[in-house]
Amino acid sequence: MEKRLKYPTADRIIEYNVLALTIIKVKKADRPKVLSSGRLDHIIKECEILEGDLYDKAVCLLKGIIQLHPFASGNRRTAFIVTKEFLNQNGGKFNIEDDPKQAKVMLGIREKYYMDEEIKEWIKHGKIKPFKRFE
Repeated sequence: MEKRLKYPTADRIIEYNVLALTIIKVKKADRPKVLSSGRLDHIIKECEILEGDLYDKAVCLLKGIIQLHPFASGNRRTAFIVTKEFLNQNGGKFNIEDDPKQAKVMLGIREKYYMDEEIKEWIKHGKIKPFKRFE
């Protein structure tokens, strides 16, 4: 029998946004504010219906929060924490270092620089090509 995955709720993701902005201050203007709870519901639903393994769903969650921008501030920080928790709760491994250098990769994800397979490998093994802006 296939193990049922535990998905984060919109409320839980909002809690992580508050936590991310409290712990990791980047700008004075950072404030926990939900721009669209509908986007959060959409991201969760997309992950639930996605065909694929745990890591495909983790990519969906990470990209969804980063690219759909449901919060006024801290979307990338929140996505990082939520994805890590999602994998940990479901027996997966999150092999990305907790290092501010990873912010450049997250920016690359926001700008659609990486393919899903590259992001999946990054989550599983912690390695990905450096982000370079398109000229």
